[in-house]
Amino acid sequence: MKNVHVVDHPLLRHKLGYLRDKNTHSAEFRELMKEIGRILAYEVMRDWKEMETVGIETPIAKAQVERLKNPPVAVSVMRAGNGLLDAVLSMIPVASAGFIGIYRDKFIHQTVEYYFKMPADVKGRQILLCDPLIATADTMVAAIDRLKSYNVGKIHVLSVLVSQHALERLEHFHPDVMITTVNIEKDMNELGYLVPGLGDAGDRLYQTK
Repeated sequence: MKNVHVVDHPLLRHKLGYLRDKNTHSAEFRELMKEIGRILAYEVMRDWKEMETVGIETPIAKAQVERLKNPPVAVSVMRAGNGLLDAVLSMIPVASAGFIGIYRDKFIHQTVEYYFKMPADVKGRQILLCDPLIATADTMVAAIDRLKSYNVGKIHVLSVLVSQHALERLEHFHPDVMITTVNIEKDMNELGYLVPGLGDAGDRLYQTK
């Protein structure tokens, strides 16, 4: 698929192996998620075009340097997205942040939004949408729908694992959205978990199970 970039790197494969391991403790899990998030942010920003030149003084002489212009808004699909959000902000400290609280209700078979907070100037801004696991893509499609209702700029999804099913749905509903991920999972179980996956990312990040 043309809108998917799988970042294939030995360090990422190494870190993903520890994320998958059920014996990896929450503190280590959080740190690994941040390390992976920094690498994903680096990859996503590789082709950033909006730069400006400013004059500074080094300890030696005057110089012209480049700085980010119109930095992106990093958005977390809560709560698991927070595990990537901090990493993205550490790599792009001039970025602002937004939060979307949304989940799929298994009883009404629809997504439910319970929180939405964006910077006041989000219109036209590029979005880095963070969610480490995308299985059915129900919440991701709904999150993108919501962001587009605010007339944001280009949306780029950062994820650790995404299912083949999710990629097909995202390409169908939002073919303009780019996805950068570490790995594509082929299977899901009857509960909607990725297989082999790494379990519930939110629970493992914050010890809530």
